[in-house]
Amino acid sequence: MKSRTAAAMGSGKVEKKQKARQNPKNNRKPLGPKSDIPKSKSKKKKTKNNHNHQNDTDQIETKTKTTVVTGNNNNPPPPPASPRQQLSYFLSQFQSANGVQLSSLELESVKDSCILDVSQESGQDVMRLERYIKEAFGAKWKEELCEGKLIEGKIEAGSPTVLVVAASALRSIELLRGMRSFTKECHAVKLFSKHMKIDEQVSLLKNRVNIASGTPSRIKKLIDIEALGLSRLSLILLDIHTDVKGYSLLTLPQVRDEFWDLYKNYFHQQVVQGDLRICLYGRIPNGNEFKVKSLEVADG
Repeated sequence: MKSRTAAAMGSGKVEKKQKARQNPKNNRKPLGPKSDIPKSKSKKKKTKNNHNHQNDTDQIETKTKTTVVTGNNNNPPPPPASPRQQLSYFLSQFQSANGVQLSSLELESVKDSCILDVSQESGQDVMRLERYIKEAFGAKWKEELCEGKLIEGKIEAGSPTVLVVAASALRSIELLRGMRSFTKECHAVKLFSKHMKIDEQVSLLKNRVNIASGTPSRIKKLIDIEALGLSRLSLILLDIHTDVKGYSLLTLPQVRDEFWDLYKNYFHQQVVQGDLRICLYGRIPNGNEFKVKSLEVADG
C-alpha cells in the first residue's frame, strides 16, 4: 500500500511539473518590494516633480522678462531744450496760431540771445526762478528789480521791467512767489480780473512797478487804456506749464488767442528789434522734436 501511495504522489508531482512547463506564467515569482505598482507610482511622482520644476522655470523666465520691460520704462528723461530749440518752438507756435509766415529778414533779426534759458528749472520749485531773473539783469539787478522810488524822466509809473503772463490768476500768483525777494520794497502788481477791479489796478499802476503778473486779456486792456506802460519792459516770462487737463497758455482755447493778440500788438516788434527777451517757463511739449523750416533757411 505504501508503495502504491508513494507512486501516486510521485506521478502527481510529475503532472504538476508538466503543467508548469506548459503554462510559463505560473513560473513568475510573487510580487515583492520592487513590484510593478510601486514602479508606476514612482514614475508618476517623478513626472509630477518634473512638472513642478517646469512651472518654476516658467515663473523665473516670466519674472525676468517683466524686469527687463520695467527697466526699459526707467530710461532717463530727454535733456532740456536748448535756447535755439525753445526759440524754434515759440516761432513755430506764433506762425501756426496766426497763420503767418515770418520773412527771412524778421527771422534773421530774432537771435537765440532773446531767450532767457531756465530749462533746467522747468517744472521745479518756482522759488528758484529768481536766480535766473537776477542773472538776466547782471549788475543792475537791484536797481531794476528792487528799488521802489520813481525817478523823473527815467522811471515812469506803471512801467514794469518784468512782466509775467499766465493762463490763470492762480498761476500768476504762484509765479510771483518765486520773486518775493525782489518785491519787498516795490510790490508786484497783479493784473487779472478775478477778484480784482480794473480801477483798483489802475490806481496801483500810478506808482513805480518793477514786476507785474497777470492774464493776457487784462494785461492788454490795461495797455490799451495806457495804465500799463512798456517803456522799461525788458523781460516777459511766459508760463507754459500745463494744467490738469493738459492745457497751457499757448494751447488753452480763447486764452491762447488773447495771448497772441497781445503779443502781436505789443511785444513781437520789440523782440525782433532785440529790446525784449522771452522766458519760456515750463517743459517744451514733445521734448526737443520741433523745427522751423524758415528759421533753418534763414540760418543757411
